[in-house]
Amino acid sequence: MKVIDKKTVVEDPNCVAPNLREDHDKGLELLKYVILGVLFGIVFVKAEIISWFRIQEMFRLQSFHMYGVIGSAIVTGIISIQIIKRFGIKTIHGEKINIPTKEFRKGQIIGGFIFGLGWAITGACPGPLFAQIGSGFTVVGITLISAIAGTWVYGKFADKLPN
Repeated sequence: MKVIDKKTVVEDPNCVAPNLREDHDKGLELLKYVILGVLFGIVFVKAEIISWFRIQEMFRLQSFHMYGVIGSAIVTGIISIQIIKRFGIKTIHGEKINIPTKEFRKGQIIGGFIFGLGWAITGACPGPLFAQIGSGFTVVGITLISAIAGTWVYGKFADKLPN
């Protein structure tokens, strides 16, 4: 979706964000997302993915634990995307899933480096932030605020950054 001005919107069939759909979930329909989020958080806690010590072990090359978790997620993602593409799986709302081809840009290397540096320094990445806060690690709130600020800065200056 591309906004030309406040009244003119051009649809891009390859990129329609779920939050821009006309039929939003309301009321108790949102409960499924809360339940899924809580279950996701519990899995993160039990698997020790939110552990600052586990993250530090990973960056110090002292343990395979986090590499195993990340590797498993990558393999699961690859298999899932292939199944979606080959069998034409649709969303729970019956919409076709379009997975556009991605092009490589040098900004991805720079962004990945900044992301990894922040992850190593704080011991947190966006996935487990809320689980860490929910587990009582309230200092991670600073990381959350920094992630939101970084996202805002990127959105503000994305057109001026290198491709």
